[in-house]
Amino acid sequence: MSRFLAKLKAEAHAAGVSTRTFDEALAGFAPIARVIELDRAQPENRKSFAAYRETLLGASRISEGRTLFAEESHLLAQVSKAYGVPPQVIVALWGVETSYGALTGGFKVPQALATLAMDGRRPEFFRGELIKALRIIEDRHITASAMKGSWAGAMGQPQFMPSSFLTYAVDWNGDGRRDIWGTRADVFASAANYLAKSGWKAGEPWGIPVRLPQGMDASALCGLEKKLDMRYWKHLGLVPAGGGGFAGLPGEASLVMPDGADGDAFLVFNNYRVLMKWNRSTYFASAVGLLADSIAAR
Repeated sequence: MSRFLAKLKAEAHAAGVSTRTFDEALAGFAPIARVIELDRAQPENRKSFAAYRETLLGASRISEGRTLFAEESHLLAQVSKAYGVPPQVIVALWGVETSYGALTGGFKVPQALATLAMDGRRPEFFRGELIKALRIIEDRHITASAMKGSWAGAMGQPQFMPSSFLTYAVDWNGDGRRDIWGTRADVFASAANYLAKSGWKAGEPWGIPVRLPQGMDASALCGLEKKLDMRYWKHLGLVPAGGGGFAGLPGEASLVMPDGADGDAFLVFNNYRVLMKWNRSTYFASAVGLLADSIAAR
């Protein structure tokens, strides 16, 4: 333990972290058993997208999202204009990640990251994230005691890892702190900045729910690695689930069916891939897109 902390302290000092910050952040450090348990746990059963969708896209979450969208409309409009990301997408990310800031995690981030750096499956990765977390404290964006997040070190209302914070977090209100824990202006701008810098195309949708012709086996056509002309999808008989046609949509799309042939189907575009840079899960990207659409359809 002492050797681990001494080496870590030297690395932190080389990265510009003061002794005071290091000692405050890791005072009384001992590996957190629950963090180790969660890191090593492997899910036995994969939840279906239908169940995941029911959990995240219930009526109460949509209603709360619409209320917050209206309450913060002025701020969201400003952020949206600056970054080219629709306000409903910003709110939907917020809602899916932390239930609009209500569930941000109760672990002390430096202590959790130190645990994973010492006894995790990816020690070098978490060691780097820990040094970055200490830099954030050093720069006074947050105190060590207030830097709370998930067991894996994802922080604040948008659940940024420390590396993402340093790359994408924004001080929108100009108070000298990038406060993704308690300042909605910074939360919204940071999320929008992440998407914009990840390649979000303004004015384009994430995707569209579709219905396949009865009896069609689309398994060979599914996957983000396959991008086909929208005219081809129309030729195959795919139609928008909500009615209407494909006019005004991007020229190419990929077919995503998270639950396979018996579940929901989506034709998705560039911005869906951008959502997956945030979280590499078709469940996540589809849920954010659907929640955004529901929030906007007031």
